[in-house]
Amino acid sequence: AASKLEVSMPAVVEVESGGTARIECSFYIPGNGSYAYIIWSYISRSTQVKLFHIVGNEVLEEDTDYKGRLSLGEDKALSISRVTMQDARTFVCQVEAGSHGVGENRTELRVYKVPEAPEIVAYSGGISVQSSDIPEIARCVSRNSFPPPNITWHKNGEQLHPDEKTVKMPSTRTRESSGLYTVSSTLFAQVTREDRASRYHCTVHYWLRGHRRALESRQVNVTVFYPAEHVNLQVLPSSALVKEGDDVKLVCEADGNPAPVFSFYKRELENSWQDLTSLADTNSGVLNLHDVNKSSSGLYRCQTLDLDDMRQLEKDVELVVNYIEGVHVKMEPSSTLQEGDSVRLSCDAHSPVALDYQWRDEKGRKVADGNQLFLSNLTFETSSNFSCKVVAPSVPGLEQSKQVAVAVQGKPRIVAISSPLYVRQDEVVTLTCKAIAFPRPSVHWNINGTAHEYVENQHVGSNLTVRVSRDLLRAGAMCRVSNELGVSEKHIQLLDQKTPESKGVIIVAIIVCILVVAVLGSVIYFLHKKGKIPCGRAGKQDITKPEARKDKNVVEVKSDKLPEEAGLLQGANGEKRPAADQ
Repeated sequence: AASKLEVSMPAVVEVESGGTARIECSFYIPGNGSYAYIIWSYISRSTQVKLFHIVGNEVLEEDTDYKGRLSLGEDKALSISRVTMQDARTFVCQVEAGSHGVGENRTELRVYKVPEAPEIVAYSGGISVQSSDIPEIARCVSRNSFPPPNITWHKNGEQLHPDEKTVKMPSTRTRESSGLYTVSSTLFAQVTREDRASRYHCTVHYWLRGHRRALESRQVNVTVFYPAEHVNLQVLPSSALVKEGDDVKLVCEADGNPAPVFSFYKRELENSWQDLTSLADTNSGVLNLHDVNKSSSGLYRCQTLDLDDMRQLEKDVELVVNYIEGVHVKMEPSSTLQEGDSVRLSCDAHSPVALDYQWRDEKGRKVADGNQLFLSNLTFETSSNFSCKVVAPSVPGLEQSKQVAVAVQGKPRIVAISSPLYVRQDEVVTLTCKAIAFPRPSVHWNINGTAHEYVENQHVGSNLTVRVSRDLLRAGAMCRVSNELGVSEKHIQLLDQKTPESKGVIIVAIIVCILVVAVLGSVIYFLHKKGKIPCGRAGKQDITKPEARKDKNVVEVKSDKLPEEAGLLQGANGEKRPAADQ
């Protein structure tokens, strides 16, 4: 056990600005004695300023700047509310215990304020890799902290350290009226072309309750200027797919920043170069060629000029414009074609790429593949316009066509007439005649009327409107079709069409005859079944009356008729004769 008065206090108490600090004071008096008084005070400029004077149960608070923010606990602990930066000082607890004397101890009150997240601002201009001075990269600011923190710099996650020739990071510290600190730091560093993708950030470090803490800023990058080392020139779309009529871009790219000045040239004869820069966008490095043709093919050059060091770079590219030319169709034989002839069509063209050939009719339907088309047994109907379509499979959209007319010539052939035609006298009718031929024929009639000539699907037709006369009904009409190669004629027969009343009488007569024959046949069949009509032989027969009627006349009939006809006569008399009377 201790033999003297002891006062115990924590050496340090930490509290965040605006919070409440609680400072404990515990003491030991030998023999369980009691204290005479307790005094709480703080040290200001080497002078103790009293806060509380405690005697027994009486507490006397001194009139200080802390008035209204102080309180004492039952254990005599001192509490300070709404702590500010000015409260960071040393507090003293003094205990007097009569014969045991006076004892005291001290606690350092530390007030802290966590800094705000650091703000970083990158240099807004471009930074040249050829700069002779160490250029500024970014600035970092940390506000409202206590005690003042430290700032470190990082590139791509790794901390940077000061270097006299390549890296500098000066900082400043400002104490605000609130007692809080604002700390700023500026990073200066040499850059290389690889730093165009580097990311920079700053970190604020501070202490809290004996532990080191940190807050990081966002990451930023800077614009790095560096000269071009390589240049590339390409054709868009790919040169292998360029065809006549296309719009082409020649795109020149350099790996410098900022982009250099671009110039374009095209090689002419004798290794001279045509300047095309006036047609290009020298800032973006694009040369537009519109509606290219065969003559647009050739070697193109892009040249770059770096304005910083005046260094030049150049790159060449070959432009090939694919084309099809000289499409020609040959017809064998080349002489005039007649119906029944055959013909061979041959197609040819020139191109720097492989070609395929197709044949199509005048409706666009494909009729054959290959560069030859053979047509046999030609007719007027097969006369048509055929086209040879030349296609470059390796260059989508590259194609040409050539049309040829296959004309079959000959005298006209009449294909349709309105014959025979049923008409009535004095009726107005239309006679039709249709023919085909090449050259185009004309149609004539041997009678007068109103004619209308028309063309339909290679056919020439004529409609003649006439009134049917007796002579026309008797002789008919003649259609005559002719061209310079011959004449064809056909006769149209006109047949008299009976009136509806005559037709009705004839039909009724036919029906009556059919009914009479049917009834007569039924009667004969009935008599035959009843035995009234015997089967006789050829020759003479006697027909007599029965005994009861011998007073009547007897008739003898000689017949040259067949037995069946004789039987018919007997049946007509209504009786069958005995054999003895025959």
